[in-house]
Amino acid sequence: MMYNKLKRGGKIMQAIKKELLSRKDEIQKEIELLFKANMKITDWDVPEADDKEAAEILLGIMQEKIDSLKAAVEAGEFNNY
Repeated sequence: MMYNKLKRGGKIMQAIKKELLSRKDEIQKEIELLFKANMKITDWDVPEADDKEAAEILLGIMQEKIDSLKAAVEAGEFNNY
């Protein structure tokens, strides 16, 4: 059964972990670029904005989506992606 192969520590899980870790820097850079692009847009749209406050709000928005994705993963929405 395919499920048995997907258990933590199995060969497939190790391959998935290795593949994602090989792209870790790229994934993290994309997140940073998304953050910085939105900070720049906010600065263009509201030049007098408090950058620290804008950054905190933006991080909250990003965290909200990450939390939503975590819930979707836990609910099994990506089991057959």
